[in-house]
Amino acid sequence: MGLRGQRIVVIGGTAGIGLAVAEAAGQEGARVVVASRRQESVDAALKRLPEDAEGRVLDATDEDAVRDFFAGIGGYDHLVYTAGEALLMESLAESDLGRARAFLDIRLWGAYTAVKYGASSIREGGSVVLTTGTVARRPLPGTTVAAALCGAMESLTRALALELAPLRVNIVMPGVVRTELWRELDAEDRDALFESVAGSLPVGRIGEPADVAEAYLYLMRGGFSTGSTVVVDGGTLLA
Repeated sequence: MGLRGQRIVVIGGTAGIGLAVAEAAGQEGARVVVASRRQESVDAALKRLPEDAEGRVLDATDEDAVRDFFAGIGGYDHLVYTAGEALLMESLAESDLGRARAFLDIRLWGAYTAVKYGASSIREGGSVVLTTGTVARRPLPGTTVAAALCGAMESLTRALALELAPLRVNIVMPGVVRTELWRELDAEDRDALFESVAGSLPVGRIGEPADVAEAYLYLMRGGFSTGSTVVVDGGTLLA
């Protein structure tokens, strides 16, 4: 049950895990559509993808734009949602509700809106794959917003799997992965964090986008999985 000849839409597919998913799917012969809010990101991604890949500019927080995007692309087989800005980590006392709402807008409500308008165009046998994080199950101080988001994404996935059946809806739970989501940290702090996390994990390293992309491909291929969370965390939940 390979992906050759199938059409896959990856919102957030121009960087990090989303781009790794698009690249891996393209290597299997899938036709990929990547979407991001910045034209320069779309252009850069298309240089790394097969010639038949498509790129669109899309603000996932704009409901009208999301509706028009899906109305214009036609039928496809799988929807992958990985969109998100830099991780939000701050204490409850110092939190800014505006930043918190914006964080949830793109990651939670963006995914919700994409499925709302995109599900009807998915062909028989297709699927939706969403994204969460291990902080849902192992929160740390300063992660109240992220933990709330990730827990909500797991619950949303299970509800959608029932409401949209027989369309399959699943979610991937990565651990710490070397992506642009950590760009708000300066290089020294980021390297120190990666080294500390790597030393605590059974696998002895942090994740790379390609490690996690395999889980998305598995869920797209696997016709007997729905409402499932696939954890790709290097042992984070064990450490």
